[in-house]
Amino acid sequence: MHKAADRIRNVALVGHRGSGKTSLFEALLYQARATNRLGSVADGTSLSDADPDEQARGMSIGAALNSFEWQDRRINLLDTPGEPSFVADALGALRVCESAVFVVNAVMGAEVSTIRLWERASELDLARLIFVNMLDRERADFFRTLDSLKAAFGPHVVATEIPIGSEHEVTGLIDLVDMKAYEYSDASRENCREIPIPEELQAQAEEFRENLMDEVAEVSDTLMERYLEGDEIAHDEIVAALKDGTNHGGIFPVTCGVATRNLGTNRLLDAIVEDLPSPVKHGVMDVTDHVALEPVEDKELFAYVFKTRADPFAGRINLFRVYQGVLEHDSHVLNTRQHGKERIGQLIRFCGKETETVDEFGPGDIGAVAKLKETRAGDWLASRDEPIAMPAIKLPAPVMAFAMEPKTKGDEDKVFTALRRLQEEDPTIDLHRDQQTGEQIVAGLSQMHVEVLVDRLHSRFGAEVTLKPPRVPYQETIRRPAKAHGRHKKQTGGRGQFGDCHIEIEPLEHDAATADFEFVDAIKGGVIPQGFIPAVEKGVLEAMAHGPVAGYPVKGVRVRLFDGSYHTVDSSEHAFKTAGSLAMRQAMADAGAVLLEPIMTVTLSVPEDSVGDVIGDLNSRRGRPQGMEPVASGMTEVKAEVPMAEMLTYAPDLRALTGGQGDYTMEFARYEEVPAHLASKVVAKITAEEEAAV
Repeated sequence: MHKAADRIRNVALVGHRGSGKTSLFEALLYQARATNRLGSVADGTSLSDADPDEQARGMSIGAALNSFEWQDRRINLLDTPGEPSFVADALGALRVCESAVFVVNAVMGAEVSTIRLWERASELDLARLIFVNMLDRERADFFRTLDSLKAAFGPHVVATEIPIGSEHEVTGLIDLVDMKAYEYSDASRENCREIPIPEELQAQAEEFRENLMDEVAEVSDTLMERYLEGDEIAHDEIVAALKDGTNHGGIFPVTCGVATRNLGTNRLLDAIVEDLPSPVKHGVMDVTDHVALEPVEDKELFAYVFKTRADPFAGRINLFRVYQGVLEHDSHVLNTRQHGKERIGQLIRFCGKETETVDEFGPGDIGAVAKLKETRAGDWLASRDEPIAMPAIKLPAPVMAFAMEPKTKGDEDKVFTALRRLQEEDPTIDLHRDQQTGEQIVAGLSQMHVEVLVDRLHSRFGAEVTLKPPRVPYQETIRRPAKAHGRHKKQTGGRGQFGDCHIEIEPLEHDAATADFEFVDAIKGGVIPQGFIPAVEKGVLEAMAHGPVAGYPVKGVRVRLFDGSYHTVDSSEHAFKTAGSLAMRQAMADAGAVLLEPIMTVTLSVPEDSVGDVIGDLNSRRGRPQGMEPVASGMTEVKAEVPMAEMLTYAPDLRALTGGQGDYTMEFARYEEVPAHLASKVVAKITAEEEAAV
């Protein structure tokens, strides 16, 4: 039997890489008796980082789901990656939860990924609670961290707990709602006991309790009026107002602890069930003008698939959230994107190390289903074929691209199929074939992102590939007009071949990026029959595929066919195509051909104190800064135009310049002429590659 929607809490653990989310995930599961021992990220024994890639790198790469009970509530907990390269899973998890616990490192405070994810959670109107972790680290400071959180997220960030002790001497915490102190002796489940508030912390506890009361009183005008008049506010009223304020984004409670020592996790679990909203509290979700979904079981089924895992043995495993109705095993549902039926076979719940099969998932619940034929992340499963879609998540654009080729000849299909499966799992991966260079391009959010993809190709699908920087798609154009005569005449006995044409070429007035080619038929008097003119154009285009500078495609040219001659017997389409090609090659050689390179518009987000270094580096890459403006939380947005050739390995350099806090997006702007001294280097490199290949 499924759990009632008001007894469910869907919670995403989010935050910057290294804040201890996975350690907290382990501690919460252990404290709730979903596991028998406290898993460790350092030892590679954590449940959520079970993938070999995650264990090797000591970090989360994909979101992990686990469900457990606490105070007769079901908590569906999603541990999400903090590394920006894998942000798609974090955003997907936020999409299907009512609330998020932001895990913050007590040494570092509010870091860049935390700030960005907070903005996304705010857009989704999620309830947010903060857990300040790693209080036992050297230089850890809860109160400094609290100040940084207030500076980043506003005045409604308020402590509901403060620690007892600091750094390696932290021993417990003070609950500011109940004004009780708790001491933690070890990492066991029964490690917590109530103690009197230490005398030396009494005044500090009362000060922070006062700050909490100021926030709680703001939840309602009546409460504020009574509070200002000095009336006693009952404990139950404080608890109710705190819950109401947290549910509706008016208060952001800050709790604290040490996940690796299981310190404070019991209090955090209490806060999750007491202060964070259920699917019922979150209410109706409007998905279209005429479809509003509510977490009730007596209406038609609508379940949203938010994550797909590609498994070579189990096939696709889809994680879903039921928004309305009940999803039952051994039932048939409709995929509203494919407009086709899917049979729901095995329904899965992840419980600690075990997976259990269940008969159904009710409204508001989160679970998994295996072996659906066509369903993938972003799809809806429903009782009827209703054309609905979840509002699109704005995902960062891939910025680090590589050319990829199989290590073994003949593995192309195997690699391509595996890549497509992995792309279903991570939509921030871009796969395409470069039409000009013929290379298979794979692009991700960082070099590490692409390397993880390559590792998974091998570990999951047995496909091995090599990566190399992609070739820059240079082009060529002409700078002055030229005329040429092309004649193809061949006599070999019997019918010969004859084609003869005169052309003139000139640069197009338009930008080469928007106007590639124009062919003008200026033949008069039938000196070339109409039936052969398209053949001349074909020959011209064939010659333009390999320019005279370095063999790159030629763009931005107008070709005028103005004269020629033909033979009534020997002329043919093939002969005129050859003549057109000969004429074009000769004309281009005389027209001052130059090399063009793609110019990219680059938008960077960097810390304020790194702006000078970043702009200096862009200048060294032939970049032209276009302007800058401050954005949220001490970051500055810089816009620049930079040649693509200078950006192929930019991501690690930007990370080094900005202490890992900078990122960027890049899109094509136009083509521009390559400076002569650089063009000669490109030509020399191409020549060397061609000679090496012979």
